[in-house]
Amino acid sequence: MRILTVGGGGREHAAVEALYRSGAEIYSVMKNANPGIIRRAKGCKLINERLIDDICEFAIEHDVRYAFIGPEAPLDIGLVDALEHIGVKCASPTKGAAMIETSKSFMRRLMTKYEIEGNIAYSVFRTPEIAEKYLLSLDTEVVVKPVGLTGGKGVKVQGEQINGHEETMAYVREVLSGAGDDDGVIIEEKVVGEEFSQMVFVDGKRILPMPLVQDHKRAYEGDVGPNTGGMGSYSDANHLLPFIPAEARDKALEILQRIVDALGEEGYPYRGPMYGQFMLTRTGPKLIEINARFGDPEAMNVLPILESNFHNLVKDMALGKLKEDSVKFKNLATVCKYVVPKGYGEESESGHEIMVDEKGIRDCGAEIFYANVDERDGRLFTGTSRSIGIVGIAETIEEAERRCEAALTFVRGEGIWVRHDIGKNEVIQKKMDRIMNLLS
Repeated sequence: MRILTVGGGGREHAAVEALYRSGAEIYSVMKNANPGIIRRAKGCKLINERLIDDICEFAIEHDVRYAFIGPEAPLDIGLVDALEHIGVKCASPTKGAAMIETSKSFMRRLMTKYEIEGNIAYSVFRTPEIAEKYLLSLDTEVVVKPVGLTGGKGVKVQGEQINGHEETMAYVREVLSGAGDDDGVIIEEKVVGEEFSQMVFVDGKRILPMPLVQDHKRAYEGDVGPNTGGMGSYSDANHLLPFIPAEARDKALEILQRIVDALGEEGYPYRGPMYGQFMLTRTGPKLIEINARFGDPEAMNVLPILESNFHNLVKDMALGKLKEDSVKFKNLATVCKYVVPKGYGEESESGHEIMVDEKGIRDCGAEIFYANVDERDGRLFTGTSRSIGIVGIAETIEEAERRCEAALTFVRGEGIWVRHDIGKNEVIQKKMDRIMNLLS
């Protein structure tokens, strides 16, 4: 089966590797020369991923029948709608269905309208004066977000990235100054607990779960510093997490199923991977946000241990024909740590050369996924975002973390940084203690 993939990041490289293993003939569009994707693709086109007409022409030229879109920006402008119009079936959501991610106010209103559990208190504002009145009426801390896409970096939490009324209002004004006519700022209640990622495959009606993953958004060790797109993540061999009980996972899946049902009722049937970011609180899981695609780095945790044929899953999602028993994962743990350019999360230093020994990485029991790098004349250079994901795979999180760390020694460069505490025993134990105290 010929399949079009769009995107050149780590998430997309992981998807391409899974498609390649399952026998798909791959044609890729991406803005950067990702060497891992180029190696697996029969044909590549290096263009901006928002150029809908050019992407459709590329699909027609290579007679592709199915497509998988990795990043959010092409979804936001309707690439799937255009591909479907020319007869290419997509395992990714239309512009309407993707609003579950591209508009945070749409997501919250949908949950309110259909009385879906896990929602949190929120208000949307388009002027700073009204937002300030609302903030002054509250006696609890809040989270401030742009309504539209942020790439995982636009969220600021009181008591963490912003402190006090003046700093909060300064950020509200900053968001509103860059907002479009249909956007604004959303102010949500701050919920306390432990975050987890539940991803699912969706065919318009049915959802099938992937293993739970925990992502680490903060740039620096100890969960401090600016929010990023994700510095790394881990999953456990039993497909839960050490601090997330099965009943909390079941509730998260129920919430996601209700959202898929609601989108269908609204006339936006959702097809493709969906990512739910949840917070386990004293009163159960609360939904922080939805991504209309795989999580990144979470895709790099789950796709390497997928036993099912991913090529068939893409086809079944696109056609609305997922089967209950069509998804199976190996019972292995994974730890992913991202190699990023120095300054990532604030002001990245791009253009640094990276040297990689792929054989050395794989000899450690790890996988490598290229992300925002460019290959020029056989040499690799950093972009402004995350560069390379290294994923250790083993029977336990502890061993997967050791393999990841060993593999990282085979990535060298002057201008790179890794957050090394992800997946460490002591970090996970703190999370377990925190949840026990919270739920007791």
